[in-house]
This record gives sequence, C-alpha cells and structure tokens, in this order.
Amino acid sequence: MVDDSPCYSRKIVHDHGSPGADRSSQRRPASARFWIGIATLPKLPDRKGVIRLSTPEPPSAPSPPPRVTDLRRLATTIRLRAVEMVAPQGFGYLGQALSAAEQYAAVYGAALRPGTDRVVCSPAHYVIAAYAAAAEMGLLDEETLKTYGQNGSSLEAIGTERSKVPDYTCGSLGQGLSAAAGFALADRLLGRPGVRTFAFLSDGEMQEGQVWEAAMFAGHQRLGRLTVLLDANNSQVDGPVDTITTIEPIAAKWQAFGWNAVELDGHDVTAIAAALADTAQAAEPASGHGRPQVLICRTSTRHGLDCLPPDADGHFIKLPAGLAAAAIAELTEELARHDI
Repeated sequence: MVDDSPCYSRKIVHDHGSPGADRSSQRRPASARFWIGIATLPKLPDRKGVIRLSTPEPPSAPSPPPRVTDLRRLATTIRLRAVEMVAPQGFGYLGQALSAAEQYAAVYGAALRPGTDRVVCSPAHYVIAAYAAAAEMGLLDEETLKTYGQNGSSLEAIGTERSKVPDYTCGSLGQGLSAAAGFALADRLLGRPGVRTFAFLSDGEMQEGQVWEAAMFAGHQRLGRLTVLLDANNSQVDGPVDTITTIEPIAAKWQAFGWNAVELDGHDVTAIAAALADTAQAAEPASGHGRPQVLICRTSTRHGLDCLPPDADGHFIKLPAGLAAAAIAELTEELARHDI
C-alpha cells in the first residue's frame, strides 16, 4: 500500500524526555515524516506490515557549485578561523582543521551545491573545519561562529545533531559512512540521481568495522554520487595510527570493495578540487550508478603553522595566549601574501 499524500519536512531532534517520563507519550504520530539534511525518507510504518511511501516532487535544476577563485586562500582562512575559535579556551581540536583545511576548502569552495548536495562529517571533532568553511561561504553567520565551544552554543567542539553544519555528524567514530551511503541510496530511489553526498572520514576510524561494512554496501550498490574524503594524517587519540593498528595498504582495500581510490597530497587544494570535478563525472547521469569515490588525502596535523612546537599533540593541541597570538600573526601574514 502506498500513500502519495503531500509530505512535510522537519528537522530530526533526539528528545528522550525527562527522567522517568512516559516514552509512549513522546512517540511521533504515524503521519510524521522526517527530514535529514535535504533527503525525505519514507514514512514510518503506521501498522504492522504496511509502509507508506511518499512520492517525491520532480527535482528542480540545482544551482551550480560556487567557484572560489583562490582555494589556497580559503584553506588559509579556514586555519585562521580555527585558531581564533580555539584561542579563547587555550586548547582544542585545531590539528584536525590544520590537516583537513584544503579538503574542506575544495568541497565548500568548488564542489558543494548548498541546498542540493550534502556533507557528512563522520569524525565529529572535525566540525571546527566545517564551521570555518561554512562561515567563509556565507552559510554560517559571524556572530554564531564566535560562540564556538561556549555553553549553550549550537557550535559544539564535538558536533551533535544540534550542529548547524554539516548535514549529519556522529559522536562515536566510524558511523558516518553508513549514513552517507543511506543518503546516496535514498536519493537514487527518490529520483534524485544528480544529488551528491560528500563524506569526511579520518584514518583512525578506518580501524572500525562499521566503516568497512558501509564501504562494502556502497560498492555493491554502485553509489556513484558518493564521494569520501579520507584525512590520512596518521593521528588518533592514542598516538600515531600506524602504531595502533595499521590500515595500509588503504587504497587497495577500498578498491577491493568496489571503490575508485585516488591517493594525493592532501595539502594540494588544486589537486583535490580537480579530483572532485572528476568524481562528478564518474556516475551515469540518468541513474547515478557507478563506483563510489574515495580521495585518500595524505596530511599533517601541524601543516600551515610553523610556530607550533615540534612536539605539539596533533590530536588535541594546547594553544596558550602567546602561541595563539603567534599563530594568528603567521596566518594573517600568509593571507596578506595571497592578496598581493
């Protein structure tokens, strides 16, 4: 049985109520539809054995992605904003922004069509880079950006369902690719083969089995509109990734699961943007079928900040006032060179 009645949208909110509350009173009505990013999902079953599906509206022609003329400048600005966000606390997930700045600059500045495509940030502590990129592209206002990490702010240091950007993020590592693959498949089933999903992953979470289950699923389903940007910075909370559990040869493993794997210098933003442009042509236009793409970006958690001491912990960097001032001065000088 299929219900083709109009569908309304709403943002998912995880509300578990007060302690001891009656969960049955908090259940959503059977008529509810859910909204994740921009993908309308099928309605929940209203009785056993019957699922009502909504018929999507014909997709309108999406606007082209933005074209930032100087992606290197955008990457430097992402680093500067990240330093400014971390400086008030004196510590934070700065290394993730330093290693992934070019990846976020290439996606937000040259590939992503806001309101059409989606961004999934699997390692939630990377959202600092997403916040900075979104602010530069006018997707996040300056006043909100200044609240990063403060009590009551929607810009939490580790992204949650309350985060304004990206479209989906996870607390526990290793879950993001599962969601991204689900979004990509939903777009195909709902007649939106042109919609792209960009999923940011970290190399540390490649040690999670769920990532490989999702990779196998996406390869089998030939989700050609799904692109993963894997930040291979060899850093995780317990130390260097290759000393905890090696993940190499990482490209060969992705290829074995039916993916196109491209290894590149993760700090060459021009190369990343070119690879993203190539992946846009990889899927069949009418169906979106094709091999999903993974860009394996080799990076460093200290890149772009020479003032950091050699022993700076790349996973969670301490940034006292003097070092923060030096970092801001270094990046501001770098931006001035871009403007010459």
